[in-house]
Amino acid sequence: MSPRLAFVLPFRLLFGLITKRGHPPSLRGPRRPGNPFAVYLKTLELVGFKSFAERTKVDFAPGMMAIVGPNGCGKSNVSDAIRWVLGEQSAKALRGAAMTDVIFNGTDGSRPLNMAEVSLTLTDCEATLGTEYHEVTVTRRVFRSGEGQYLLNKTPCRLRDIQRLFMDTGLGTDSYSVMEQGRIDQILSSRPDDRREVFEEASGISKYKADKNEALRKLEHVDANLLRLGDVIKEVKRQLISLQRQVGKARRYKTLQAQLRAYDLWLARSRLAALDEALAAATASRDALAAREAELSAFATRDEAAATDLRAALAALETDIAAAMDAATAAAAELDRTREAIRVDTERATELEALSTRDAQESE
Repeated sequence: MSPRLAFVLPFRLLFGLITKRGHPPSLRGPRRPGNPFAVYLKTLELVGFKSFAERTKVDFAPGMMAIVGPNGCGKSNVSDAIRWVLGEQSAKALRGAAMTDVIFNGTDGSRPLNMAEVSLTLTDCEATLGTEYHEVTVTRRVFRSGEGQYLLNKTPCRLRDIQRLFMDTGLGTDSYSVMEQGRIDQILSSRPDDRREVFEEASGISKYKADKNEALRKLEHVDANLLRLGDVIKEVKRQLISLQRQVGKARRYKTLQAQLRAYDLWLARSRLAALDEALAAATASRDALAAREAELSAFATRDEAAATDLRAALAALETDIAAAMDAATAAAAELDRTREAIRVDTERATELEALSTRDAQESE
């Protein structure tokens, strides 16, 4: 058969727990009805994962299944999808440089997508997975931004929740459920510690070892916290004496502050009493000055009336004086004319007398 036309998955899938009838005989005993370890792989749904641009659903029928097709048709992407949805964190293990490389990048006839999603559905898993659900669907998404999501039965969860759910079941990125080409030879030729991990997973003690390691990490964390707490206690003890002195100073400060407040109140009360007395004296003085002001106002009003009368009398006198002065001026002018007439008459009388005397002398 041509390798281009018939090629079983390059990553041979030994589904173990996820076969249609339980674990392989070498791991969980012979297959028989009612096997409490039976977990069925029901469906695998992909959209936007590598070459699966359209939503693709793979239904697994009973028995062994093989994916056959020419080279480059995407057979290996199915096993990559199973590893990825189970929590694979190494992009190199998925034949990529970054986790976003699993997103469909587009072709000549299809646009690239912004998200890759894979959903794996298991059934008859109550006893093995220790869950109350008959079917469990694990979903993983990744976006172009690098953000990722995990969902368990369409409920958001953590990667740790999924890893712990499948611990000791044979499912997982590093377990024996997915075997690459050459993986068995690699296990057989690897170090004893690496082979031991596979057998521990198969024997079902890896979960307890993980719990033990987690407990040890917590104990180490507690020891570190206790060490830091001891350092803090020592530092607090060193600062205790200084704090006690500060407490004493604070108490004395409060006492002195209370005394100062009492003194301030007493001084304020004394000043208030003095100000009240000064205010009473000022009020009395103001009342006396107001009475004196009223009295002086009355006097001023009376004197103003008298002054008005005197101003009227003075105005009348000034009028009379002006009239008398005018009459005096006229009399003075008349007196001057009279004196001038008397002078003229006197001069004429003198002349006439002289003439009369001369005529008399001439007549003798």
